[in-house]
Amino acid sequence: MERKTVDLPRPEAMIFDMDGTLFKTETLLVPVFHKVFDRLREEGLYSGETPPEELILSCLGMLLPEIWRRVIPNHGETVHRRADELLLEFELEGLRRLATELYPQVPETLQELTQRGVRLFVASNGLEHYVKGVAEAHRIFPLFEGIFSAGEHQTASKVDLVKLLLDRHGVSRAWMVGDRSSDVEAGKRNGLTVIGCAYAGFGDGGELAGSDVLIGSFDELLPLYDQSEEA
Repeated sequence: MERKTVDLPRPEAMIFDMDGTLFKTETLLVPVFHKVFDRLREEGLYSGETPPEELILSCLGMLLPEIWRRVIPNHGETVHRRADELLLEFELEGLRRLATELYPQVPETLQELTQRGVRLFVASNGLEHYVKGVAEAHRIFPLFEGIFSAGEHQTASKVDLVKLLLDRHGVSRAWMVGDRSSDVEAGKRNGLTVIGCAYAGFGDGGELAGSDVLIGSFDELLPLYDQSEEA
């Protein structure tokens, strides 16, 4: 995609969101979403129609409690926590059985970045076994030095999760790469360069406001890195 010329500092590391950045989430989430609500109805915890797919997709990048408060706002914690359990169960099953997808050129670009000496990490607001399961199912797990999730570390925001990652791994110069406003906030509040991924299209038009650069395909990271400036 067309972008303005900008001088970026060369990173020692890149931190990636998972859903909508590396993983084409709708290839898993849409069928899983329907199974969750079918089971909730069977268990007598939910009645009525399954909420629109567009609603759940618009919530990607949020913490799970926020998602359920938006998707099924008239149900309490008992239903929300059961939805958590079912979502994880069906996601892990789906990763084994469904033809899920990464975005084009993700594995190849990650390989190229590691060959250039870039340290790679994931920071996701998802559940631990889901986030790591996606990386394992698509054979990119070994490329990452660390995979951090809100589910594992019980962080209240992605800002906190990214700070934890930076502190634990001694990273000082990094690019935060993601598709949601939570990624922009996490990067900026931790003093990082933010690369906004504009190819997923889950958020509204202002979702990536504040990004240093927008990319229209994942492999645009390579020329950006090659053109970046050494500190």
